[in-house]
Amino acid sequence: MSGKISPVDSIAEKLDTKLNTWKPEISREVRAVIADVIDAADNDALDLFRSRAVEQDVLDQLDEPSSR
Repeated sequence: MSGKISPVDSIAEKLDTKLNTWKPEISREVRAVIADVIDAADNDALDLFRSRAVEQDVLDQLDEPSSR
């Protein structure tokens, strides 16, 4: 190995650090979400996850006052 940190290693290190600094309930939720993403990727089902940005866009549109 060249001693260079790969992007995945960098993400794993950052996640490990964050999981140890967040409140326990937040860490549990993040672990569950990551486990779900890994399972979906293993099953080629990532396209079934709704994009959070798209979901937020829909929620924002629903919250906008109607212009009737």
